[in-house]
Amino acid sequence: MSIEVKGINKRFGDFVALDNVDVSIPTGRLTALLGPSGGGKSTLLRIIAGLETTDSGSIAIGGVEATRLPAQKRNVGFVFQHYAAFKHMSVAKNVAFGLEIRKRPKDEIRARVDEMLDLVHLRQFAHRLPSQLSGGQRQRMALARALAIEPNVLLLDEPFGALDAKVRKELRDWLRRLHDEVHVTTVFVTHDQEEALEVADEIVVINEGRVEQIGSPDELYDTPANDFVMSFLGPTTRLDGQLVRPHDVEVTTAHSPGSIPGTVRRALRVGFEVRVTVLTDGGESVVATMTRATARGLDLGEGSRVWLRSDCLAPDVPEPLAG
Repeated sequence: MSIEVKGINKRFGDFVALDNVDVSIPTGRLTALLGPSGGGKSTLLRIIAGLETTDSGSIAIGGVEATRLPAQKRNVGFVFQHYAAFKHMSVAKNVAFGLEIRKRPKDEIRARVDEMLDLVHLRQFAHRLPSQLSGGQRQRMALARALAIEPNVLLLDEPFGALDAKVRKELRDWLRRLHDEVHVTTVFVTHDQEEALEVADEIVVINEGRVEQIGSPDELYDTPANDFVMSFLGPTTRLDGQLVRPHDVEVTTAHSPGSIPGTVRRALRVGFEVRVTVLTDGGESVVATMTRATARGLDLGEGSRVWLRSDCLAPDVPEPLAG
């Protein structure tokens, strides 16, 4: 099911949460709403779900006007950051809940619950309480519950934000594989750039209630629309006054045409890479990243004299001749 968001505006008192937002989400795609806290991404997700109303604008789901439809009539599955599990119910009962309130036949409910628990690899925990599961298992249970009702759209609000880094990485890999199996149109909110770049087919960057850019992870990373998008999607540094990626800064120990001289202030190894901080003769503090092998070959240390260049810098355009 596609989602069409047109001209959405939303205010909370004097605060503008969304400002004339237009977003088109294709059927079967996994789309990330990415941005800083307070930027409007969760508000947009809740409006799509029917949990918030718009001040103006429209929402269509699968070509059907949904702007004034209540949440329970939109056939949307919603997963919150903190699971929202029924603590007194077993895992199986939690997954069955949406089907039971829809008064589905018991045999159908039982079969669907078994299918969902198999899908999220929790069949052996069907009779446990949520408190007896790990954080990652509880979030998988929440996803099974949302998918059990066969929603047209699956909406995830910071689904892995409460988990530690290792479990978060495992779950986002799992979510990508799950999506490729079930092909339900999925929208998830995150402020984690790496999560969006790894998982999403398409990313919508939202800041201060406005859409900054929409595109594939490669498009946004390689051709950002502005400095905000570039700085939000991955590390940046400034060289000769321009934003560049640290891995696009070349460090050499010999001068070359167009290179910028400087002095190494720090060389820090972080796992497989080395981050070198250079103070240029013009007073800029520039960060460059390189492999350990490259750093060893350059024999860099505090006080080393180096030259910096980047192919990503915009070329200087000569002033037109007078006359």
